[in-house]
Amino acid sequence: MSQRVLTGITTTGTLHLGNYVGAIRPAIAASREPGVESFYFMADYHALIKCDEPDRIERSRLQIAATWLAAGLDPAKVTFYRQSDVPEIPELTWLLTCVTSKGQMNRAHAYKAAVDANVAAGEDPDANVSMGLYSYPILMAADILMFNAHRVPVGKDQVQHIEMARDVAQRFNHLFGQGEEFFVLPEAQVDAEMELLPGLDGRKMSKSYDNVIPLFEGGAKALREAIARIVTDSKLPGEPKEPEGSALVTIYDAFATPAQRTAFRHELRQGLAWGEAKQRLYDLIDAEIGPMRAHYDALMAHPERIEAALQEGAAKARGLAGPLLARLREAVGLRRFQPLKTTVADAPKAKAALPVFKQYREADGRFYFKLSAHDGRVLLQSEAFAGGRDAGEWVKKLKTEGAAALAGAPVTRAEGVTEHDVAEALTALLAAAE
Repeated sequence: MSQRVLTGITTTGTLHLGNYVGAIRPAIAASREPGVESFYFMADYHALIKCDEPDRIERSRLQIAATWLAAGLDPAKVTFYRQSDVPEIPELTWLLTCVTSKGQMNRAHAYKAAVDANVAAGEDPDANVSMGLYSYPILMAADILMFNAHRVPVGKDQVQHIEMARDVAQRFNHLFGQGEEFFVLPEAQVDAEMELLPGLDGRKMSKSYDNVIPLFEGGAKALREAIARIVTDSKLPGEPKEPEGSALVTIYDAFATPAQRTAFRHELRQGLAWGEAKQRLYDLIDAEIGPMRAHYDALMAHPERIEAALQEGAAKARGLAGPLLARLREAVGLRRFQPLKTTVADAPKAKAALPVFKQYREADGRFYFKLSAHDGRVLLQSEAFAGGRDAGEWVKKLKTEGAAALAGAPVTRAEGVTEHDVAEALTALLAAAE
């Protein structure tokens, strides 16, 4: 069975050399792996959360799509689409919104950061916080769950959103699945080896630092001029130079073979002039991205080609999204009218047996808790606590946050109990509480 991998690109700016090395190049290489079904989408609904400049959104969508295609993304081998071309995604967002607790959204990092900044500035906690920002994790969950992606490559700051998507998927499955798992539980793929290129001043390459090297914009001239501005030490031609720690050398390494890296370091230690080193760097980078730049320019001159590729991708995406959404609509009761099933109007609904937390004190004077399934089977056993309040706080945290709280919880699973068993039990408690 193939693994589905999904990557979103927010369309609020242009891409630079650091984006190419850290994200585009490895993602395109991954899309060619056997047994991988890749989805790449332009996250233009997400862009509206951050940007209210229509012309900038339009320009960014075109430039970023052209960049990915020019860099080698093959629409015939992947599903490449605009988020806004798949109307099933916002509809799924609403279905998921209806099973997502406000408390969970209150704990989202982006929202908490905005609130903290407002409080620090002496403003209302929710000043300038849109519902787009607040509900961002639910839209992201819909992006992922719409195609039942198994893996989602993200930075560390986005891991929480993947965990939220898992919680929402579990809750929906539990409430409406009736034994069917509509959604797979996605995994965050955090690449510890992801290359982060330094910028012209040695800090991380970022537009906010104004230290980027352009990828395609401005052509070869802009690339050469940016490389000329890379900060180096004041060693003169002929003087030995220490390559380690040099931003120029780090950027060189991102494009060089192991043999080229070794030779470049040797020449610097032998006195290679910085000016000549920058020329070598330009030649190396341009050899790789020059042909891509020509392709990019051709695409930008004929945006209808990009549009055609994205429309084909949207058709592929909707071919998958439509049938799943039809099943979800049926599951939640949004069905075509037909004779209603015979029901006993006033028959009391039998309450489903739920898992239960139990707190207790042992003979050693210390406090414990355990989570038992509805049939009495022990699922989780806590460590010892000095006070009952400490044990109670952890029980409350697990009841209100569900599986998201397990990462730091002082508990162990009982023998034969799987992670899924525990997550399902906690989801059942969350659903019952809501």
